[in-house]
Amino acid sequence: MARIALIAQAGNIWARALLESLRRARPTLEYNLAEPVGFCREAAEQDSELSCVYTPSLTDKEGVMPDLSEAERVFQQSAGVRPSKFILLSSAIIYGTGPARKSLVTEDYSGRSFGTDRICRRWKSLEAAAARHLKANVPLVILRPATVLPSPVFLSRRLMRQLIVTLPGHDPVLQLLSLGDLAEAVLCAVERGRPGAFNVAPDGVIPLSAAALIARSHRVPLPRTLQRVTVDSAALEYLRYPWTISNTKIRMELGFAPHKSSAAALMECRNLREPTSSAELTFDEFGMDADYIRFFSNTLFKFLCDFYWRIETRGLEHIPRQGPGVLVGMHRGFMPWDGVMALHQLVQNTGRIPRFLTHPGLLKFPFICNFVRKLGGVVACRESADRVLEGGELLGVFPEGVHAAFLPYRKAYRLQSFGRDDFVKMALRHRAPIVPFVTVGSAEILPVLWQVKPRWWTRYSGWPCLPISTFPFLPLPLPSKWHTRFLPPIHTEEQYPPETALDASVVKAISLEVRTKMQEAVDEMLRRRRSIFFGPIFKPEGG
Repeated sequence: MARIALIAQAGNIWARALLESLRRARPTLEYNLAEPVGFCREAAEQDSELSCVYTPSLTDKEGVMPDLSEAERVFQQSAGVRPSKFILLSSAIIYGTGPARKSLVTEDYSGRSFGTDRICRRWKSLEAAAARHLKANVPLVILRPATVLPSPVFLSRRLMRQLIVTLPGHDPVLQLLSLGDLAEAVLCAVERGRPGAFNVAPDGVIPLSAAALIARSHRVPLPRTLQRVTVDSAALEYLRYPWTISNTKIRMELGFAPHKSSAAALMECRNLREPTSSAELTFDEFGMDADYIRFFSNTLFKFLCDFYWRIETRGLEHIPRQGPGVLVGMHRGFMPWDGVMALHQLVQNTGRIPRFLTHPGLLKFPFICNFVRKLGGVVACRESADRVLEGGELLGVFPEGVHAAFLPYRKAYRLQSFGRDDFVKMALRHRAPIVPFVTVGSAEILPVLWQVKPRWWTRYSGWPCLPISTFPFLPLPLPSKWHTRFLPPIHTEEQYPPETALDASVVKAISLEVRTKMQEAVDEMLRRRRSIFFGPIFKPEGG
């Protein structure tokens, strides 16, 4: 008979719960809980086909650091036993988190993880040790689950409480995996798994604030400086930024898909009755909140657009009403109000919510980070852009990059280089029209007077400089009058096939065409403007 040995410390309550879940899922198999020390002798005495499942002990109170010395002993013993398969329960923590962390990362992701490097290195060392000892002689399957409910990981423990301590100004999206689904993934790896690493996570995500609401708990925001007194600062990063993973590989190669969503896993763990509408609880993978946008569009954004900055707009008819599109704008001023106002006008006039690519430096700051993510901002990277356009949505891009946002006011209306012209490649690959848009007036609300470049600030923020402007000398942004113009779309999808994205000369020519049209529009609008604070510059519509 096939036998599964779950290798874990005898006092590991979570391992015992996993063992019970395995038995419920496949009662026909034989199971036993084996100690990390001495299981080799017990395993050698058995004749049956043996599969080993190892859940490493955790050495810290936050539950994010595996015990590497114990793991080395287990791997060495397993190499001697040579089981038919070895399943290592690693963790999605291995990918780290941070402001530049991509959403729904795949198994080959190796991006920079910022403050979580120490934790990432520990899990990578665990997997490397397993490969070193086992890969040559024993089929090794590594499972990297998202936060399992219940489990010893500190995020799981926090979600089990009535008072959930969070970080103010941050509301990351999470993935919560039921213990039963993890057991099914383990059995799937035992029965059908090929050697390799696989993420294990439900399809959808859930914001931390929604998780607290569903769990009928109360959030208690405490500043990071206070929490660091008792909690490892690197572990707190997982309450600060999203760290979601893709389950595509395990679905395609092993045929495994979790049965419970993140919300359902949480309700099951908290022994709450699942409402009949729980199937409809879906959340945006990037953290965008349509209700949040609608609320501000009808209140603050409407006031700023109609009364404070009195934005005069033309060309909204050029926005595609359906399907993908690439909005190419110019961003001035270190605060992203021009992007926010463009979003507001599109929501109010077309009903569409654009997703703006956002520099990671903006996502490091509490409250601003939460504000930008809920408005649909996504980390500026190719993977994010591809997901937005593949979903048939509007993608907003500021191709001049972060340096243009900090230009001194005297240069504010001269467009800078478009860098690598990635926006053109995106449009070509996804057969999306390019819609340029420009705004005159936004550079005056907080004009950048000069720049200073302290190393400590640029290293912390990721910004190219510390801008010196009228802020904080004036309590509010200046009430300049804005003029926004959406230019006619450039239908590259009608002229070029997707593979043209690899032709550097064509890409450069399209980029130059877009930049030239935008600069001509800005120059014309400036010639018509008679005052920074008053007066229209466009001809009356229909006139």
